[in-house]
Parts: sequence; C-alpha cells; structure tokens
Amino acid sequence: MINRILIRMKVVQLLYSYLLTRSDFKLQPVPERQTRDNKFGYETYINLILLMLELSGYKVGSNNPLGDILFNKLSLKVPKSFSADSDIKEIIARDNSRIANYDDTVRPLYDAIVSSAVFNDFSRKHNKDISDEIVLWNVILDTIIAKAPAVEAAARRDSNFTQAGFLMGFKMLKETLNAYGDNRLHFIAAEQSLEKALDKAYELYHLLLLLPVEITRIQADRINSAKVKYVPTSEDLNPNTRFIDNRMVKAIADSVEMEEYLKEFPINMEQHYLLLKKLLDDILQSEYYTKYMSETESSLAADCEFWRVIMKNIILPSDALAEILETSSIYWNDDLDIMGTFAIKTIKQIASNNGVLTLLPKYKDDDDAKFGAQLFVDTVNNREQYRSYIDMFIDPAQWDADRLAFMDIVVMMVAISELLNFPAIPIPVTLNEYIEIANCYSTPRSGQFVNGMLYSIINYLKNEGKLLKN
Repeated sequence: MINRILIRMKVVQLLYSYLLTRSDFKLQPVPERQTRDNKFGYETYINLILLMLELSGYKVGSNNPLGDILFNKLSLKVPKSFSADSDIKEIIARDNSRIANYDDTVRPLYDAIVSSAVFNDFSRKHNKDISDEIVLWNVILDTIIAKAPAVEAAARRDSNFTQAGFLMGFKMLKETLNAYGDNRLHFIAAEQSLEKALDKAYELYHLLLLLPVEITRIQADRINSAKVKYVPTSEDLNPNTRFIDNRMVKAIADSVEMEEYLKEFPINMEQHYLLLKKLLDDILQSEYYTKYMSETESSLAADCEFWRVIMKNIILPSDALAEILETSSIYWNDDLDIMGTFAIKTIKQIASNNGVLTLLPKYKDDDDAKFGAQLFVDTVNNREQYRSYIDMFIDPAQWDADRLAFMDIVVMMVAISELLNFPAIPIPVTLNEYIEIANCYSTPRSGQFVNGMLYSIINYLKNEGKLLKN
C-alpha cells in the first residue's frame, strides 16, 4: 500500500525538480529599442492576445461580441491561462476599449475558425493535449487571422501602423504560444512522473514479495542437482526440504492476485541471478536458517515468521539489493523502507489468512489515490502565494532569503498546501511529516528551521482566518 508518508516524499522530490527547471508563462517584455516598428509590433502583439481571448468567449473590450460560445465549451487551456495572467488583467483593466478597432472582425473570424478543417479536426479529438491546442492556435494565426483583410484593415486604423510591426506582432504571439506549450508539457510530464513514481513504489512491493519465491527456486535447483551428481552423499539423496517446502513461499507462488498483477506488469529478478544467489547464501549461513531447519514442529505460522525475520534482517538491509534497486529504478531506494514494511506486513497476514496471499491495495482509499496529484497541482498553482507566506517570516538578520536552501522552500510550500487544503489532516501530523522530510532531504539545520517557520506561518494563517483546524 502506498501511504501518505511516501506520497509526500514523492511530491516534494518531483516538485523540487519541476520548479528548478520550469519557465513560467509571461508576456514578452517591451522591446528595449523603441523604434516605430518595435513599438507597433508590441502593440499588435498585445492586441492579438486580446483578440484571441475575445474569440474564445472572454469579455475583453467594452462590448461582448460573442458571449458563451463553442470555444468556451471546449475548455481551451491557452486562453484560460492568458486571461488569468496578472499582466493581461492589468492591461484590460487599464483600457478595456483598446481593441475597439477589431470589434467588427470578431464575428467573421469566429465563423471562419469554427468552420475550418483544423478546428473541426481538433474538436473531434477525444484525448487533446496542450500540444494539440498550440498547433491549433498557430494554424489559426497563420491561415485565418493573418490572412483576413479585415484584421490588417483594423490595425491600419492606428496612426502608428507599420507593415513590419504588424508581422512582428504575429511572430511574437507565436513565440509566446510555443513557450507556453513547452511549459505546459513540462507540467504535464511532472504530473505523470509523480504517478509513475507511485506506480514504481507499488511495483517494488510486489518485487519484494517475489524475492522469497525466486530465492527458493535457486535452492530447489541446487538440491535437485546434488541428487544427480556423480557421487551423491546420503544428505544429497535425502535432503531436508523444509526450506524449499515453505508454505508462505507456496502461497505467493500460487497466488491468483499476484499472477494477475504480473500479467499486467511483468516483473522478476531472474536477470539478477548473482544477487539472488548472494541473498540465498547469506540466508543459508545465518542463525535464523539454522534454527528454522532444526525445528521439529512445522507450521504455516513458523514458515511465515521465518521469512518475516529473513526479510527484516537479511534482505532489506542488503547492500547488494540496494545497489541493484538503484540501477533498476531511480525511485526504488527511497521507497525500500516503506515498501519493505508493507511486504513484511503481507507476509505476516498469510499466516492469519490460512495460507492465502492477500495483496495490499495500491491506495487505502480514493482520498489517498487523489492526495498526491492534488497536493502537487495546488502547490504549483499557488506557489507565489505560499512563497509570500514564507518570505513574511524570514528574519533578514539571521537568514538571507535568496540563499535559503531551495529544498527548504519547496518543503514548506507543500506543507502550507496540505495545511490549507486537507482539513481532515491534523496540523501536528503535517508539521511532523515535513520536518522529517526536511531533515532527510535538505541540510542538517533544515528540520529546525522548517519547524520554526511553519509554526509562525500557522499562527498567521489562523489569525487571518485562513486556517480553521487545530
């Protein structure tokens, strides 16, 4: 089972990588060289963005040319993001009549767009992603808006019109669209990486349960080979089969649940024979094995207890296993402790379940299944607000805000998101979890620093009425 402890760790790790490499959507800056072409090019650039918003059903000018239209029903991400941008909002608030020259172009352009082949192809797609939308807007700009005589005529009503500036405005908007597309794809990839990381954790849980099966098979092969060697001993011909007859191992090997999982996600450790052999040799040389093989009484409970002890004391602490996991998946070493705990829990349950393996579900419930994605998306969407809470309580005499460990900032932003958006999680739980994450992933002083900062932020949010739980 993937619990919230692991989910929090994954969110912090992936958010750290994402925020380090993301490039936010921003309007292009006003050109430094204020030539006539550059000035009109930037004016055209802004007007084209506002025209794109009006075509998408957003009220930008003093008139509302279209109202609730088909574009809105498609839930397009680009105009939604542009309309939410603070700079765009400021431009509209400052002068909501700035594109009045284009009012008579909106309806003809809209009609041309919705009847176009590119729009019809886009609207019929079932699984649209941001790259599809960026292509749509680029084609609309090139083949409809730029080629509409009414658009150029509207631009010429400005006394500062230049042909070079008019074309420059289209070029700038296309650059902004493509930059936004790259950023959105990066965000989507980060979300998918979070889900993949959690899938891999659940895969590790199954892999750990399969290790006793794989190890036992090697020992069974050794015993069978010894029987047919040139001069077998009495022990070779009549071996103690307690180890290879272990009922817990048989429960895993015969499990229908495990079989169904492996059909969908085929995993095994057969390619790591040397690791399996080393783990087997370590087991055979251990006092746990000697004690287990010498016992006269045999029971399912004893079989499960043997592998519980072996998993805890030999397999999970193995440096050889850690090395293989690190080379097999970038996620697994961080997951080993938690997934190992759940593998041991599952082994113990076989004894109380009459020798039947019952795999733990991937998540405890739907809330846990949604927890990671909600935490990640909310932190990204509100990162500036959450960062402002952090900056509010940084003592410049003790800390330079620009030199704080970025991991500490990320840990605190995620913690603030959890505090504000998950009312069922008690404040002390959130505090303890993120202090531990800071201690694990950041600097030696991070836990203490994060603790003090979050304590101040919590008091502030409570006083402001933004945090209502205890």
